[in-house]
Amino acid sequence: MRVLVTGGAGYIGSHTLLELMAQGHEVCVLDNYSNATPEVLKRVRVLSNGLIHDYVGDVRDSEKLDEVMQDFLPDAVIHFAGLKAVGESTEKPLHYYDVNVSGTLTLLHAMERAGCTRLIFSSSATVYGEPVYLPYDEAHPTNPTSVYGRTKLMAENILMDWTNAHPDRTAVLLRYFNPVGAHASAQIGEDPKDIPNNLMPFIAQVAVGKRDHLQIFGDDYDTPDGTGLRDYIHVVDLAKAHVAAINYAENNTGARPFNIGTGQSYSVRDMVAAFEKASGKPIPTKQSGRRAGDIAAMLADASRAETELGWSALHGLGDMAASTWAWQSANPNGFGTRQK
Repeated sequence: MRVLVTGGAGYIGSHTLLELMAQGHEVCVLDNYSNATPEVLKRVRVLSNGLIHDYVGDVRDSEKLDEVMQDFLPDAVIHFAGLKAVGESTEKPLHYYDVNVSGTLTLLHAMERAGCTRLIFSSSATVYGEPVYLPYDEAHPTNPTSVYGRTKLMAENILMDWTNAHPDRTAVLLRYFNPVGAHASAQIGEDPKDIPNNLMPFIAQVAVGKRDHLQIFGDDYDTPDGTGLRDYIHVVDLAKAHVAAINYAENNTGARPFNIGTGQSYSVRDMVAAFEKASGKPIPTKQSGRRAGDIAAMLADASRAETELGWSALHGLGDMAASTWAWQSANPNGFGTRQK
């Protein structure tokens, strides 16, 4: 299939490009590089030895979207382009609604004009909010506790209404848990432009000497070691879930959510210990109080994805930590590191 990937130069998008091309799909990227760099696609081209059509543009720019749609004529769209920092979303709610919700609407209008009927949506497990029960399954009530989570749920609802109004449309809603890790080549990985919002890249930056210590927020949760529990998924497994979703979209219509996780959870201290083992480096930590909006535990029931998409996660915690360290140690300054 011909697949347009919005935000395709980002962390998850770049890994997904490789998996799509490995399965014979033709890809086109639209990215405004607000949280990425053109170096990413340069490396993906080398790794894949394949063709990537690419455009610089914002997903809210209807004229640019029409240009891309007319030039590339996609059979499906994978929609990654969006903002994703929970804390920042509280500080900049209008910006988050503009990019994450208005951007999705603008994209759907462009797809309608181009006759493209299939969308794979980058959603989030944050749509569930405080757990009523664990593990979360797709029937769990949705009650997000952050602006970010509410923008994702609002976009999901738009996509559900879109497919209800047009029975030939398809929207696959992938609710990610916590992506970590990097490609086995160590040539692409997560490269936050500022202070990392996520745990694993922060730990990696401590290990490589960019930061002095890791701040652990909260040690009094009702968990085995008092720190928060999360379901972490290797980014390559997550990328492969998008290929499975593309295959599903070829033969199914309607909107369908899928949890994309492992069904196992690890604490902050578990993650630190795994990274110390993988890197051979001590990770200094400092303890502080809980952050607003954080919950004690998250855990996926991903059985629907296994049954209906034919997908399940293959990588364990050791792979997640080792691949992150391989990427960070080879690229201490991320994509700003000069390649030999």
